[in-house]
Amino acid sequence: MQLQQLSYFLAVARTQHFTRAADALGVAQPSLSKQIRVLETELGAPLFSRARGNITLTPAGEALLPLANRILADVDTARLEVQELVGLRHGRVRLGATPSLCSGLLGAALRHYHDAYPGIRLLVEEGGSRDLIRQLTRGELDLALVILPLPEDTPLATTPILRDDLVVAARLDDASLHGRTRLRVTDLRDRPLVMFRQGYDLRETTIGACRAAGFEPRFAVEGGEMDAVLRFVEVGLGVAVVPSTVLAGRPGLHGIPLTAATDRTAGTHGLHRTVALAHRKDVAPTHAAGAFRTTLEGFLRDSAAAGGLPIGVESLIRD
Repeated sequence: MQLQQLSYFLAVARTQHFTRAADALGVAQPSLSKQIRVLETELGAPLFSRARGNITLTPAGEALLPLANRILADVDTARLEVQELVGLRHGRVRLGATPSLCSGLLGAALRHYHDAYPGIRLLVEEGGSRDLIRQLTRGELDLALVILPLPEDTPLATTPILRDDLVVAARLDDASLHGRTRLRVTDLRDRPLVMFRQGYDLRETTIGACRAAGFEPRFAVEGGEMDAVLRFVEVGLGVAVVPSTVLAGRPGLHGIPLTAATDRTAGTHGLHRTVALAHRKDVAPTHAAGAFRTTLEGFLRDSAAAGGLPIGVESLIRD
């Protein structure tokens, strides 16, 4: 099995077309088709169903797909690592982060890193925590800022770095919430919610908290990214459960702390989420990725000491 064959296989799987895959790779289509056939012969099973020109993966192709992605990603990582070891002043960090972090703390941390290592390319993938976990597991990312806890079978190592309070985002002129300084999850029972798309940890957190309180949440609209969700709240479609940090720069909204308590005499400990920096257990981070981790931890430690973290955010990095 050759790396070139795996690259050809992934191109066909991505485009679902042999000619388009060949064009994307800059090779002749007969040459690509031949290498795919050689790979199928070596593996002892067809990888694509070619019925009437409709190219789809067979069960063998489905099994090979994540492995091929991981192998090529690991080869690319190894190439960059060797380049760093021989003294080249360039490299790459592929970082995944949730939209709330991208619009908040991450920008300042990335600036610190870029100032210290201007030759390192920073590639940021924005997405829901569950999506980022899948990408990191497949080797498509070097590091990711994800939300704990992770699924039990996830092959990732994590370091908790911060805790972020969750609040109910609502319009400032919402008369029904006037004067409220805290909400219980049960207060959301009869309120229409603006809900994130599948793949967002905030979606699962909100639904899980409502079900634990004994009711199913009611959605006014669902399926948005962070910016869309906040915009839908601004126009009055409903309220949303979000990290406190994302409301900066949204003068028409305010955040009301949310507690899981179901009665007025219960404790008032608010809901929060824990953010961790994750990488694959079976692949050591590159020097460039390791330097980013050190920079991020130092940034959080220094910001906490100087009182520079946003309200509702607590650094978990200790000296």
